[in-house]
Amino acid sequence: MLIVLAEARFDSTQTEQVRAVARPMILASRAEPGCAGYDYAFDLLEPDLMRVREWWRDEQALKDHFATPHMAAFLKGLRDLRPKSVTVKCYELGPERKMPNAG
Repeated sequence: MLIVLAEARFDSTQTEQVRAVARPMILASRAEPGCAGYDYAFDLLEPDLMRVREWWRDEQALKDHFATPHMAAFLKGLRDLRPKSVTVKCYELGPERKMPNAG
């Protein structure tokens, strides 16, 4: 399983515009066959910071995701919003472990 973690900073007055661009992306991505989870959230302490978490079955599912029409539309919408910064990282998930000190 692959995990994608991303962050984007926007002008805090753009929150509703960001939501309008992100909502169709989230809905369409969650419907993709290789998607195991997909969500965006604004940070409670930094209202200009949006965090993204994605779970993909495998590398091919992620590659397929990047080839979708909703990805192209989202990237155009994102460029139009001119984020202050964007970082995206991809990790391979290992086996689940018990939380330390979780009782």
